[in-house]
Amino acid sequence: MKLEDIRREYLAGGLRRDNLQDNPITQFKLWLDQAIEAHIPDPTAFTLATVSSEGKPSQRIVLLKHLDERGFVFFTNYASQKSQQIEVNRNVCLHFPWHGMERQVEVEGVAARIPLKESLAYFLSRPRDSQIAAWSSRQSHPISSRKMLLMQFESMKAKFAEGEVPLPDFWGGYRIVPSAFEFWQGGGSRLHDRFQYVKSAEQRWAIERVAP
Repeated sequence: MKLEDIRREYLAGGLRRDNLQDNPITQFKLWLDQAIEAHIPDPTAFTLATVSSEGKPSQRIVLLKHLDERGFVFFTNYASQKSQQIEVNRNVCLHFPWHGMERQVEVEGVAARIPLKESLAYFLSRPRDSQIAAWSSRQSHPISSRKMLLMQFESMKAKFAEGEVPLPDFWGGYRIVPSAFEFWQGGGSRLHDRFQYVKSAEQRWAIERVAP
């Protein structure tokens, strides 16, 4: 089949201004809850876009681990590519693709490291093997083989065989403080519904419909 012949209609339902909450965080939580209830695979997974000091964009999928009025939180190795790019350009973009509900959400914002105590609290909640994995991987750096990665994992497992696994000083969370949202709901004949939330000068959220 030719790629240009692959298409389908989006008929799950429309989106109207009256359906939207005035606060985009509240609206996002509502859609996220609905995605979880609908058993969408990996509903907390989102694509995180960052930009290097040379202006080159890159993307990867990470998991949302906390959300409140302050913003979106994820965790990573601070030596990773995403972290290095955030350190030189804190402007990022998030994309949540809930294909099963014909929805997607885009969030623009600014990323900053969260306090150490918040990273520690989350790290201690992780399964032990996940804690050890954080010590075992030099994320985004070249590695000769998977065997070497597994050897390093076993080495760290032996090192921390007794007692709690400490929080690595190179690992922790980022909070993305949002400045703009877009909520997208698929529509028939490619007439999709798109609404953007943008903060005004008075720090209030203005909502407007944009053409698909």
